[in-house]
Amino acid sequence: MKKENIGIVETLTFNLDHDLVLESGAKLKDVQIAYETYGKLNPEKSNAILICHALTGDAHAAGLHKGESKPGWWDTLIGPGKTIDTDRYFIICSNVLGGCKGSTGPSSIDPDTGKQYGKNFPFITIKDMVKVQKDLVEHLGISKLFAVIGGSMGGVQVLQWAATYPEQVTKAIAIATTGRSSPQQIAFNEVARIAILSDPKWNDGNYYDGHAPTHGLALARMIGHITYLSDASMHQKFGRRLQDKEKYDYDLGFDFEVESYLHYQGQSFTKRFDANSYLYITKALDYFDLAKDGSLIEGLKDAKAKFLIIAVSSDWLYPPYQSKEVVSALSANDVDVTYREIESNYGHDAFLLESGQLSYMIGNFLSHTIVSDVMNTDIVSIRKGISIEETAQVMFEKGITHLPVVSDSDELTGIVTSWDISKAVALKCKTLEGIMTKDVLTVKGNEDIESAAKKMELNSISALPVVDDENRIIGIVGSEEINRLIGGYR
Repeated sequence: MKKENIGIVETLTFNLDHDLVLESGAKLKDVQIAYETYGKLNPEKSNAILICHALTGDAHAAGLHKGESKPGWWDTLIGPGKTIDTDRYFIICSNVLGGCKGSTGPSSIDPDTGKQYGKNFPFITIKDMVKVQKDLVEHLGISKLFAVIGGSMGGVQVLQWAATYPEQVTKAIAIATTGRSSPQQIAFNEVARIAILSDPKWNDGNYYDGHAPTHGLALARMIGHITYLSDASMHQKFGRRLQDKEKYDYDLGFDFEVESYLHYQGQSFTKRFDANSYLYITKALDYFDLAKDGSLIEGLKDAKAKFLIIAVSSDWLYPPYQSKEVVSALSANDVDVTYREIESNYGHDAFLLESGQLSYMIGNFLSHTIVSDVMNTDIVSIRKGISIEETAQVMFEKGITHLPVVSDSDELTGIVTSWDISKAVALKCKTLEGIMTKDVLTVKGNEDIESAAKKMELNSISALPVVDDENRIIGIVGSEEINRLIGGYR
């Protein structure tokens, strides 16, 4: 399949119709969230994937904005025919609460004062960010996400989604992340914040009518950027090469390429990010801890999604052992989890740069879909013994063509189709026993969708009941849903 760019995309805005109650107890009025979508939502609204961005990211994950030449930050993975295929999936990416790229944050106008919030913006958490994302997803008419995917702080959001809203996530892909911020991560964030707070132009957060604290923000970015790289990548990228000279100047200017690079990164960052947002978002990361009473096992006990946890071998900001802690906690809860490790010298930034390895890992995980990933759990069934007239009435009211028949213990005993009802009228049958199929072909939730599709094709049927090990019905899957997933959502 040819891989293409999405083309021109537009950032949209979602406005909450209610006050947002934060985890701290504070309230935010008139909250808005900037977001972008790519691809098409299928009729069942079952093909939606939420992409969560990292610390300084935004909603622009793929495609191009009109008049700009720089694509979205994960454009290598998102698009027609790409790993996160917009011909198959409906992609959503929003700017986090507290951000400065269209979502409500410290630089937004406080409706109570008519001025920017600045330091008066209430403190937020990762859970607050995810809560707003859930409101956005529901606003789009989606009750369950096929997948939530993110790296770094995006991975933190993925884990929060799976823990807080377990019924609304089918698959979770968390890359280069952690289940709780470590003392070292908190320490780096604090040093970066002090760099901003120490800039006289920060002015207690009230700098929007004057000069922004660009020196402090640039320094904070320089500190952060060092943690995104690895020792090996810095050797490879810079070594001890001098910057546009052949010998040392013996002064406090730039002698080495790495110095010039960090200053460039810092200065360019100040042109696109708000210092107060940096303070609030890093603080939200510090607060992040999914453990309950010190136990990640307890904190993740409600998770039901199928997980792919990816770490980076050279990542020392979010080292692999932290991903493995999440894997262990999920495994202890008997959750389906796969662990993979990217072999890379790029350090933490590998989650943005190693598109080849990521494409392979994510692509395999998304494409390996089982029946429980796509089955409809909103099951309508009838008890054995009810009349044909009652059965027909249920089918008519619910608009369904396949109706499972269950015993008092919820065990599947048969299935009635709309064709069976027609047959009953023609043959003047009075009871279900005379028309229902008793030897029902079923499928298990952990079977591959290809296996279910083959059963349907070989037996010329359009739907299969999904049963557990005790033959109790837990869902139903139709050929349309399966064929759409196998062949692509067109």
